[in-house]
Amino acid sequence: MSKKIGLVAHDKKKQDLTVWCSQVKEKLAQYDLFATGTTGQAIIDATQLPITLLKSGPLGGDAQLGAMIVEGELDGLVFFIDPLTAMPHDVDVKALIRLATLYDVPFACNKATADAVLTLF
Repeated sequence: MSKKIGLVAHDKKKQDLTVWCSQVKEKLAQYDLFATGTTGQAIIDATQLPITLLKSGPLGGDAQLGAMIVEGELDGLVFFIDPLTAMPHDVDVKALIRLATLYDVPFACNKATADAVLTLF
């Protein structure tokens, strides 16, 4: 049974996440990948990795990833966060981080932690 990894990034971090996914493409190809809509499409365009697209983050994609965590259907979360830009859906982002913490799901918020989380699998 393949591990499931969620991928999401704030707008100003989508390029960083796409570059990271390109760098670790061979490793990511071993997993079932889920991503919020806009982020996931950017990654697909850059890498051709098979990714299940959820809603865009502000439209509920963050909540969908959170529900997957609660149901035990997500083994890791990579969420490249932009710490310098206010987000209108910040409450959703905080809820997702809270759930990853509460359910002890490995959570990466930047390239360094994403590299570390990927070594766990």
